[in-house]
Amino acid sequence: MADNIGKVVQVIGATVDCEFHSDHLPEILNAIKIEDKEKEIDLTVEAAMHIGDNIVRCVSLASTDGLVRGMEAVDTGAPISVPVGEITLGRVFNLLGQPIDNLGDIPKDTERSPIHRPTPSFAEQDTTTEILETG
Repeated sequence: MADNIGKVVQVIGATVDCEFHSDHLPEILNAIKIEDKEKEIDLTVEAAMHIGDNIVRCVSLASTDGLVRGMEAVDTGAPISVPVGEITLGRVFNLLGQPIDNLGDIPKDTERSPIHRPTPSFAEQDTTTEILETG
């Protein structure tokens, strides 16, 4: 839902409060983008709770330096997700799933998985004993 646009109403440390229309509050754990090209701000915050009066309390995933009240906050409509699968082996990513190892970008069609998901059941886990080489 890229057209769900709110605004920043309060910034206290890593906590950012954003106001949205009452019928379009972002889901808990949704990623919300706050950008300002002039100030070179490209911040992703994660919706943590609805605190009332159409305000969503968010947790910043990077520095909040430069954020001011009234900045546009865009609900991405989805939780933060990271690339998964063979293509990620040997790569280094930040918590937003962006490569930080200077080995190039990951293709856009790479499978992604949300960072918040249920743990696998015991039946899905491998319980065999083996030596794990770490390098």
